Amino acid sequence: MDPSQSDLEAIRLLLAELTTRIYRIERRLQMDVKPLPERLPTEPGVVAAPPPPPLETPPSVAQKPAATVPPISHVPPRPSTVTLPNADLESRIGSHWLNRIGIAALLIGISYFLKFAFENNWIGPAGRVTIGLVAGIAIILWSERFRSKGYKAFSYSLKAVGFGALYLSLWAAFQRYSLIPSSVAFVMMLAVTASAAAIALAQDAEILAAFALTGGFSTPLLLSTGQNREVALFSYVAILDVATLVLVTFKPWRRLLVMSYAGTLLLYVGWYSEFYNRSQLGLTLGFATAFFAVFAIAPLVTLQPENEIAFFASIPAILAFVNAGVYFLQAYVMIEEVDKTYMAWFALALAAIYILLSRLVHARNLSAGAAQILYFLHLAVAIGFITIAIPIRLDSHWITMGWFVEAGVLLWIGNRIKSDFLNVFALAALVLGVFRLLAIDNFQTTQLVFNMRMATYAVAVAVLWDVAWYGSHREDESARTVAGAALVALNVLALIALSREVADFYSRQMSGLGRAVPGQWNSFYTILHRVEIERDFAYSALWMAYGAMLMVVGFLRRSPFVRWQALILIAVTIVKVFVYDFSQLDKGYRILSFIVLGVLLLAISFVYQRDWLKLSAKNRQTTGNGTTASS
Repeated sequence: MDPSQSDLEAIRLLLAELTTRIYRIERRLQMDVKPLPERLPTEPGVVAAPPPPPLETPPSVAQKPAATVPPISHVPPRPSTVTLPNADLESRIGSHWLNRIGIAALLIGISYFLKFAFENNWIGPAGRVTIGLVAGIAIILWSERFRSKGYKAFSYSLKAVGFGALYLSLWAAFQRYSLIPSSVAFVMMLAVTASAAAIALAQDAEILAAFALTGGFSTPLLLSTGQNREVALFSYVAILDVATLVLVTFKPWRRLLVMSYAGTLLLYVGWYSEFYNRSQLGLTLGFATAFFAVFAIAPLVTLQPENEIAFFASIPAILAFVNAGVYFLQAYVMIEEVDKTYMAWFALALAAIYILLSRLVHARNLSAGAAQILYFLHLAVAIGFITIAIPIRLDSHWITMGWFVEAGVLLWIGNRIKSDFLNVFALAALVLGVFRLLAIDNFQTTQLVFNMRMATYAVAVAVLWDVAWYGSHREDESARTVAGAALVALNVLALIALSREVADFYSRQMSGLGRAVPGQWNSFYTILHRVEIERDFAYSALWMAYGAMLMVVGFLRRSPFVRWQALILIAVTIVKVFVYDFSQLDKGYRILSFIVLGVLLLAISFVYQRDWLKLSAKNRQTTGNGTTASS
């Protein structure tokens, strides 16, 4: 047997032994495996490996014939492999970035050569344009040779160079040399764009579609004459947007939507800053609405049920949010000059549109993911527009009242359809209202209690009561926490509202003192001091009465949370009576304050000592043992 056949036989023996061991492992793991053949196929003249021993026989070197164990010298050495780090990065740099840098360098070199030739008048204008057109077409055709050999990335790069040469040549023919009119240049550029799009569809190449879209949005810039052609420009842009929408309907090329939106926005802003005036309001707003409609529909069209990369799956949601905000700002800038009130109705109309869009997303019954994000985003945008419409349409405290009403409606809807998403927005609107009520609103009241300030506080208290009620009837801990915070805020607002009514009552009395006793300063200060004393006593009486009311409610509802609020308020009142009232009030009010406070504290103490709520350790123990606690 020659050495080559000996080595081959050794390899076969090793393979047979490895196959046997793997087979035994799979059998012991109870895996579904095919039985091993009794003998491995052999070539003529080569000794076959022996069949594997039975499964019950444990593998042992002693059981193997000595003749079947190949010597180590006959086993071919395994080649050593070294894995280089960042192999993907190296491949990407070599195949993509060097390719692009090389193309850029080639273009720069050719550009310098042509510039040198043009400056020396070696080639005339018509020849220069012809060279550019022929070179562009030749490069596109040449790129197909590389694509047929499997070099797709390189082929697409060459096509990008070819289409760029065609665009620049047509631009030079119109702008620089005036060889063709603008209409001819526009039609030819449109043909180039359509050709690039057709090739992209035929070759299923998103990058080529991106090149076509870039060229399409560059055409108005390349053919610009500095004149105001709003209808032609925006009609062309609308056609491009609709074409992009149709394209992404059949192809999962969502990034094209971002490119199309960016191109539309850049052209719109550029035209607006240069040519817009109020006389064009209707036409310009109409085109802006058309662009808004295309990109509002686009997220619904591009939603897919399958799982995708997180970033690409979020493109519809990002586009929906940006489109809504930009369109509203565009309309606000134009409509606000005419009548600001119209913007409130405009915002409400947008809110209705996004509620409808959210229902359309929900009706598609797609799996959770991008569809769910888009559904909630549409609802959030709708609620945002409603919240914005309130301060636009209303003034002063009516804004606060509107936010409270919005919070109440959202809270009712959210709990009816069991949507925590709407509940979060309800709380946000409520927080906005409370902040404005306490920090911004300045009420001018003409009568006590029955005024807009008390009405606004009453609405706030009612919404907070709803929050506390809904939260207390839920099982999750976060809802109960929100309910507790709402209950505290409710009592604080109620106490602030009542205290401000007390302050207004005595402020009116103080403001009338100057008219009542003109020129009698001693009498004036005496009466003023008496009114201040009455006001301070009224504060103490109000706080004690409110604390007593909370304590009664806490006992009736068997709510330790409410009782603790009552105890804290009573503690604050005690501090006020002993520290402030004792030194400032007259003897009569001082005596009355202490008596009322003492009676209140004794009554509360008696209730606790009677232990009607079974709070003591003894009563809790007897109640736990099944016996009735004695009172």
